[in-house]
Amino acid sequence: MNLPKALILLLLLSSSTVFSQQDTLREQLKEVIIKSSRIDLPFSENSRTITIISSEDIKQSATTNIADLLQQFAGVDIRRRGTAGMQADLYIRGGSFDQTLLLIDGIKVEDAQTGHHTMNMALPIEVIERIEIIKGPAARVFGQNAFTGAINIVTKKNQENLVSLGVQAGSFGQKSGKVTISSDLENSSHLVHISRNISDGYRYNTDYDNQNYFIKSTFNKKALPIDLITSFSERKFGANGFYASPAAINQYEETQTSLVGVSTEIKNENLILKPSIYWKRNQDEYIYVRQDPSIYRNLHITNKVGGALNAEYSSNLGVTGFGIDMAKVYLSSNNLGQRERFMTTLFLEHLFKLADDKLDITPGIAVNYFSDFKFHAFPGMDIGYKINEDLKVYGNIGYTYRIPTYTDLYYSDPTTIGNANLKPEEAIAEELGMKYNRNQFSASFALFNRDAKKLIDYVKETIDDQWEATNIAELNTKGIEFNSAYNFKLGTFNQLINLSYTFLEDDIKNIDVNYSRYSINSLKHHVTSRLSTSFIKNVSQSIVYKYAERTSGDSYSVVDASVNINLKAFEISIVANNIFNTEYTETNLVPMPKGNVLFGLTYNFK
Repeated sequence: MNLPKALILLLLLSSSTVFSQQDTLREQLKEVIIKSSRIDLPFSENSRTITIISSEDIKQSATTNIADLLQQFAGVDIRRRGTAGMQADLYIRGGSFDQTLLLIDGIKVEDAQTGHHTMNMALPIEVIERIEIIKGPAARVFGQNAFTGAINIVTKKNQENLVSLGVQAGSFGQKSGKVTISSDLENSSHLVHISRNISDGYRYNTDYDNQNYFIKSTFNKKALPIDLITSFSERKFGANGFYASPAAINQYEETQTSLVGVSTEIKNENLILKPSIYWKRNQDEYIYVRQDPSIYRNLHITNKVGGALNAEYSSNLGVTGFGIDMAKVYLSSNNLGQRERFMTTLFLEHLFKLADDKLDITPGIAVNYFSDFKFHAFPGMDIGYKINEDLKVYGNIGYTYRIPTYTDLYYSDPTTIGNANLKPEEAIAEELGMKYNRNQFSASFALFNRDAKKLIDYVKETIDDQWEATNIAELNTKGIEFNSAYNFKLGTFNQLINLSYTFLEDDIKNIDVNYSRYSINSLKHHVTSRLSTSFIKNVSQSIVYKYAERTSGDSYSVVDASVNINLKAFEISIVANNIFNTEYTETNLVPMPKGNVLFGLTYNFK
């Protein structure tokens, strides 16, 4: 199916429905408080491009993991290697996997070794309340690494007494078991999740074994609630062609990622304080030849210990957001050496509301200190105007940046060498947009531009030289983004259709070197759509369509589908991926699996 025919089909589907005047989940989302901002604002009042993936979206997504879920949203490029999101990289609006920040309940969980490990921290979807995708310049809000945007995973908080047991089995020897327990006690609540996913692999040396453990507890609910979050994930997988060259078919990797965080929220009449402390650890073992680790092996262990205090103060002049974030990073590696980095970021922003609260202006700045990169300041501003209760226009501009990873700085192998003298990547980004939300229909549109400099490229002068990391590339990225969603009813059954499109154009400036390894392969055209329907009581189904055309010229269409049957305490699910057997790759020429099916059974009891 080519792009024009697909768009026509989706538009016909959406125009054939009958409008119904009932409250919907989209209407409710207008008042969701965005947790990834220092100033608490309802979704409808925010002057940035933010997408909310609700718990209902997750149920209807025809996915079993975050990597597959995020692929369904325009402007987000998840480049996977295999099934179940076992190994995947996260990109937003053409940036690299080092230029996107991941947060969990507002805690920044970037990895100083490499952004390649970002998705190791992806949580099981059973513990997620919603996901907030923030696109565009975000350095003044989050600090380093939010170069092209950020993603905040908000975990479930309001618990009920429930035990859920689930099993799944399907193609490629996929098997999984999971237990989720939640309890609501008099002065505390708890959520516990344990799961294990295994597979024989969809081709030689792509088997995996993934274990997840998650606990979230809220104590002292009657006075000052204190949230404790703990998470541990271990992944072991064959990495046939995942890195280096596609000819490297015997690669193998094991990762362990953990997080412990404590936070609370203190409120009085005008002031809100949000203190938190956390410890995040990542361990990565890479073996070039699985059968003989002595040929080439890397072992990296990264620890990040940090704390933050964010505050919001309301006065007659508006709302002031301010905060401080401090962290210490420790790296121990047989390749990158023993490294330490101390980081401090000061944040300040103020929300002005004018013209009977129709106009909002939020200037702000982040000032950073790094023990190895000294001071940097990155200002920005958001402006929005509410035309009416349903329609808002907005714009934002800001400087953004990325500190080089330890891999950029110190990595060494027979063909590649790092550069300890690298400087941070920098960019200025602008955006103009509008969003509309009324009853059952919502839509948004944005134009964006980013001028980046000092991008890190790997270059060499002669064919026999090693590739060396260098601040040399300049890149202009511009594009458009459109999102729409329509909820409606057929009889008494809820239906949903959404359609999103992103166009992106990269223009890399002339590089005056003999050999350059910088490769731009963004999603030039990206179309996503989901049709979620129900025609029979307790039975729902979803069809997900994705079209991708990369700047390299490669293009492909993929269709996924799912059916869910709810039989009181039992839930039966069938998830089918790539049902038309499309042949395609997302990264490093790794072929993606053809059609595959996963059957699931869940038992819930209270």
